[in-house]
Amino acid sequence: MKVSVNQSELSRALATVVKGSSSRSTLSILSGILIQARDGEIVLQTTDLKLSIRIILPALVEEAGDTVVPAKLFSDIVKNLPDMAVSISTNDQTATIFCNNTTYSLKTLNPLDFPLFPEVEAEQEISFPFDTFASMVKSTAKTVSRDESHPVLTGVLITQAGNTLKMVATDSYRLAVAEVELDSVPPREFEAVVAGTFLQDIIALPSSSDPVTLAFNDNQIVVTYHNATFINRRIEGVFPNYKQLLSTDFTTKIKLSRTELMDAIRRVSLLSNKVSPVQISVDAEAGVITLISTSQDVGNAQESLVCDVEGASIDIAFNYSFMLDGLSSIKTDEISFNLLGEMKPGIIEALGEEQFLYLIMPVRF
Repeated sequence: MKVSVNQSELSRALATVVKGSSSRSTLSILSGILIQARDGEIVLQTTDLKLSIRIILPALVEEAGDTVVPAKLFSDIVKNLPDMAVSISTNDQTATIFCNNTTYSLKTLNPLDFPLFPEVEAEQEISFPFDTFASMVKSTAKTVSRDESHPVLTGVLITQAGNTLKMVATDSYRLAVAEVELDSVPPREFEAVVAGTFLQDIIALPSSSDPVTLAFNDNQIVVTYHNATFINRRIEGVFPNYKQLLSTDFTTKIKLSRTELMDAIRRVSLLSNKVSPVQISVDAEAGVITLISTSQDVGNAQESLVCDVEGASIDIAFNYSFMLDGLSSIKTDEISFNLLGEMKPGIIEALGEEQFLYLIMPVRF
């Protein structure tokens, strides 16, 4: 094999594809990256037998061939090379990487031992703009649980009914729901729970005008975008019935500026810590909400915001970091912040055309 490829393109591709390799497996081949050179392109492929990633790049191919090199080491090498042409050649059990005045020689593994890329027969498939997909993932995936003992909560529920596509995530303390209307109606409805980290890896790819395609069968998801293909197992288990939490029997309804609320939370939370909540005192008659933060060791801070309040006055408290996560997921500035009563969830919604809802559980103060 003898090929030349642009360093910056190769480095970006490796930053993504290396996430499919496994450093923990007893099979050393799974810690490697399969490089295949063919007419005018190279194929980069990794797998840990659960997740498989393949990216195709244009390249100057002088001699076709396959090889397997250590994934992370190869990625680190390319990342630190200058932005010039990178030459890769193989001879016997050695791969030589050359760029400018730098040369590396790496021991290789037998490419015939590398697992075949899975062939998935999709039962359902939808395509829509990558920017829409990325926006939905960004606003929901940050809400997934990090607790691996409850796998279903580490995933994002993706559902399609009619022309409505939803992504839902929860860690049991908060809930994010993003929704878009598709241009066309897929022939079959579906729902699947997909790992949040998997989706975040995909949206790290550069944005382009190419659509993203999601394809599903009973136990796998295939995501295709531009020159990349990702295959992963769906997460098994029953996703919580989140709809029962979305009550509209609000005792207090507040309309205000998202940026003003975020800025106020950031200021008063300077005197808070991870276990100290921000208290929100709503004066319905005056049309004012006051944010209060108290630290026994430091002092206290408060800030008042004039807003449109409908309903009853209330004192309630929330984890300020969770509130900022939800507010930062909204693009529009006008929001509604609706409360169901003391020690009941608060629901933040974008107003206007943006379809995003964020439920957050209160804390004691």
